[in-house]
Amino acid sequence: MSKLTEKKPIVLVSSYPPRLCGIATFAEEAREFIQKANPDRNVLVISHTDGKGKGVYPLIDNKKYLWWKPVAEKIKKLKPYVVHIQHEYGLYEYVDSRGIGDRNRGFLDLLSSISEFPIVVEPHTVHGRLKEYEEEFIFKLCESSDIVIFKNDYLKWRLNWTFTQKKWVLPKNIIIIRHGARPDIQWEKKDIPKLKRELGLNKVKYLSDHLVGLVGWIQANKRWDILTSMWEEISAEIKKRTGQNWDLLAGGILRDSAHIQDYEKYKEGLEILEKKGLAHYYEFIPRGKIYYKVMAVCDFIVLPTVDETQSGTLARIIALKKPFITTAPLEGLTAQTLESEGGLLFTNKEMLKEKVIRLACDEKLRDEFSENLKKYLKTVVSWEVIAHKYNEAYKLAREHKYKGVEINIPPEF
Repeated sequence: MSKLTEKKPIVLVSSYPPRLCGIATFAEEAREFIQKANPDRNVLVISHTDGKGKGVYPLIDNKKYLWWKPVAEKIKKLKPYVVHIQHEYGLYEYVDSRGIGDRNRGFLDLLSSISEFPIVVEPHTVHGRLKEYEEEFIFKLCESSDIVIFKNDYLKWRLNWTFTQKKWVLPKNIIIIRHGARPDIQWEKKDIPKLKRELGLNKVKYLSDHLVGLVGWIQANKRWDILTSMWEEISAEIKKRTGQNWDLLAGGILRDSAHIQDYEKYKEGLEILEKKGLAHYYEFIPRGKIYYKVMAVCDFIVLPTVDETQSGTLARIIALKKPFITTAPLEGLTAQTLESEGGLLFTNKEMLKEKVIRLACDEKLRDEFSENLKKYLKTVVSWEVIAHKYNEAYKLAREHKYKGVEINIPPEF
């Protein structure tokens, strides 16, 4: 038996590719770097029934009321070093024949059933203004876990405020670990023409050398129409000030058919701009290296989302050190924009217009933002840094579970 198989494995519980899901993609990247940081252990995955790959056990079928039982049974057989769970409500919600959901009761049952093992839970949906059932769920989640990971400090100090208003005590096992970003994706300016050829963008004859990107899954909350509705006016102003032609590159695809009307609206706006030679729609599935390549050919990225706590799109922007513009105030997006000093924020259409023009007209500012993002990536959000922090979380969880060491992580404020 090899040393790798002798050691207890790290078990991730999450949605997983080929599922078209942001958390699935997140888990795939996280697993890669957790494995690199733990070369002497297997990193295994328990996924939903559509997950695939080596070391992946597709067992979660939340159409069944007791979906969690086979998951718990498998975990007991694997005897893990630690169980690391990616949580989002929809991933574990059982809905009965009346259309009534269990509000993740089954998830809490899972935690209870595997309580003999160290448990680390990483919730991806924590908002500043929680609904009552979300407050109750997070409280019970923290009670049932050894360590709970929040993505940014704001969410923790806001939760402290929320709980103190109810005369509840903030759980002491919440730590902050940022959304990871790849440290190994890099192209120089001289590589951009080659990338454009690989993507076939060189065949779009009118497409200029300067591109503003709208990249990622197309859904209602991403609101591409905010920028497309003003792009003709914006590009004309940039041309007037700099003499340069700038075009809009919108790349992605519809993920959820429930958003088809918004998708069609966004496409319609882009088609009008395409006919005028001002934009191009590039359809692709935002996964893997192509996701990075489409972003890489852009001078900067606009992320006009209106509902996001933390974003895989922003993680890729940071990985490429691309200057960006995004919406505020939006919790994780705003926090990382301020922390990294790599982008600009807008709160209304006029501000967005001004910020896009400013960034397009100021190459020095773009270079400054890129340098800031380079430092932020290296020291704060690189997956290599994040995987190390995960290992620290695992150690805390194990010391609490097996040695009774008290976890007492103080509030930020």
